[in-house]
Amino acid sequence: MSSQKERREPPPIPEPVGRLIDAHTHLDACGAVDADDVRVILDRAGQAGVAAVVTIADDLDAARWAAQAADWDPRVYAAAALHPTRADALTDAAKAELEQLAGRDRVVAVGETGLDLYWPGRLQGCAEPAQQREAFAWHIDLAKRTGKPLMIHNRDADAEVLDVLRAEGAPETVIFHCFSSGPEMARTCVDAGWILSLSGTVSFRNARELREAAPLIPAGQMLVETDAPFLTPHPYRGAPNESYCLPYTVRALAELVGRPAEDLADESSATANRVYGWESCCS
Repeated sequence: MSSQKERREPPPIPEPVGRLIDAHTHLDACGAVDADDVRVILDRAGQAGVAAVVTIADDLDAARWAAQAADWDPRVYAAAALHPTRADALTDAAKAELEQLAGRDRVVAVGETGLDLYWPGRLQGCAEPAQQREAFAWHIDLAKRTGKPLMIHNRDADAEVLDVLRAEGAPETVIFHCFSSGPEMARTCVDAGWILSLSGTVSFRNARELREAAPLIPAGQMLVETDAPFLTPHPYRGAPNESYCLPYTVRALAELVGRPAEDLADESSATANRVYGWESCCS
């Protein structure tokens, strides 16, 4: 019982590896409600060298909140979309509101959208694949119209996601959040010029295909993220995740690819600055 309780304790704040950007987190799911909560989380992240975060929406309420949070703190940016499992909520009214939110300056991406073929049939109320595909196509069009990066959620759907992107025509900038596929998918995405964002999953010893794929990602096409409060990196798997934990992932990735963690921090931050159109958020 004692060891189980210890695993659930929040990880200690790690030593920084340089200036980092958390390219995908969920501040609301981490417990943030108001501007004070956001400031506390970002102050804690700052102690670990995380200079900025992109907080992500998965439903319309979260999209409204994320856009508001981005106005509360200059270290916070937002993305807006409906998660594929909630694609059945993409009504005309929801589309109109998401278009308005996606047009805001501090909403820097359309996401997370995409396809999730794991949950249908397992999760009550989960949108069916046909609904997901239709919503994904709409979000692709929204990304094109706003000129914002498209942030993709892909679970058990490599071929299907690629099929929709080819059918609809990919936007200029595509980000595969929490990339968890193998070398073949990595090569396809890299060849297309897309961005692959790596989370704490890369530190999991049982994520064999991902760990084979990670060394194939060029510096200019890699982001790092927490996807907090989920996917806490080893050795704290199962504990609550937060943006301050990002250096654990970067160190695990550095060990995997045989490069200095400081170089990965610099390169991923430069990629985030370019992808999100920032002058130099992290300088």
